[in-house]
Amino acid sequence: MSNSSAPTHLGTEPVGKLLVSYAIPAIIAMTAVSALNMVDSVFIGHGVGALALSGLAVSFPFMNLSAAFGAMVGVGGSTLISVKLGQRDYPTAQVILGNVVTLNVVLGVLFGALSLVFLDPILMFFGASEATLPYARDYMEVLLWGNVITHMHLGFNAVLRSAGKPREAMYCTLGAVAINAVLDPLFIYTFGLGIRGAALATILAQALGLVVQFWILADKRSVLHLRRGIYGLRSRLVADALAIGMSPFLMNSCACLVVIFINRGLAEWGGDLAVGAYGIVNRLSFILFMVIMGINQAMQPIVGYNYGARQMPRVRQAVITTMLAATVIMVSGFVVGETAPRFCASMFTADNALLDLAERGLRLSIVAFPIVGFQMVTTHFFQSIGLARISIFLSLTRQLLFLVPCLLVLPGFWQLDGVWLSMPISDTASSIVTGAMLVYQLRKFKREEGL
Repeated sequence: MSNSSAPTHLGTEPVGKLLVSYAIPAIIAMTAVSALNMVDSVFIGHGVGALALSGLAVSFPFMNLSAAFGAMVGVGGSTLISVKLGQRDYPTAQVILGNVVTLNVVLGVLFGALSLVFLDPILMFFGASEATLPYARDYMEVLLWGNVITHMHLGFNAVLRSAGKPREAMYCTLGAVAINAVLDPLFIYTFGLGIRGAALATILAQALGLVVQFWILADKRSVLHLRRGIYGLRSRLVADALAIGMSPFLMNSCACLVVIFINRGLAEWGGDLAVGAYGIVNRLSFILFMVIMGINQAMQPIVGYNYGARQMPRVRQAVITTMLAATVIMVSGFVVGETAPRFCASMFTADNALLDLAERGLRLSIVAFPIVGFQMVTTHFFQSIGLARISIFLSLTRQLLFLVPCLLVLPGFWQLDGVWLSMPISDTASSIVTGAMLVYQLRKFKREEGL
């Protein structure tokens, strides 16, 4: 096998240059995804109605749960691939690729099938009411039928980045986004499919993107490519990949649980429209989170490769640079959200009652945004170097140890505002814990360098 396409530049080129070259396509791709989610919500809000937005918000926990299984395989496998490439263990990296394919198919089919069987009870548990259940059901039925496509699409994008092909990953994402944006109004308005049309447009766009990803990864000139003999599951590799992927799995699973608490709290203190307001706030915040995820995705192969090659100064430099960039982005989002919240919310709806709720919710929920970027990067850093337990601990600290108790206690004092304020309070507390863990790890790197 030729190694001419192995991404050895990850260990030699300047870290700043690498981060920029990897971050730009990743950020473009992730921003496009967040913009697409916004477009879906805009079309649904204006074309179907305010309650449809609430139904969409009820589906967020389901989407988080599906993403949890996809991330467990995609992120875990791609991180392990990065480390193996850094160690020049190309045959093992190849087998990991095959196992990522098999696991995505198995988990994607199982999750979709089981969820469809119990769809209505799950949605009611997630916070749907009799008024919003039909919208949530119509949306999730389509997504669940195509669940394996979503898993494969996201998993292959992560593999492409780990294989030193961030631009190809970006092009696949942008292509899917463009197709989705064209199909959305066609299915929602022209064909009259409503919220179901938005979901169908998403699945079809991802399916076309997946075809392109298969074509790229089938290139035999690349050190990492699809071929026979790599799809049989290897217990040790599967265990290692899932152990690393357990962190994003738990993050997304906890996000599912947290959104359930949020939806229930909002429904109790503000009704269905408050749940719809959270849908708007969530979509707006999602833009910034996806940009940070793009930066983290750029950091992951650089950190993973250099950690595998034991080049600790480059690992430390990549983490600190990524952290600074994430902080600038979140501070910028904080300023926009606090100065023009109603303008931002008005993109999704013209309903004044819904706008009032979204404006208030946005102002309160983003108070701690200036420190959220640092927290997200640090959690992803530990995941990128295979320290899954620390990454899991940090994820659980924010979402379970702090956020859930806040959601249970604070509304008793401040009603609806208590639900919104739970988010920045938990972000602040978890950032303190995250900072301590990061300082400890960076000092450990310095001690290793001195040996």
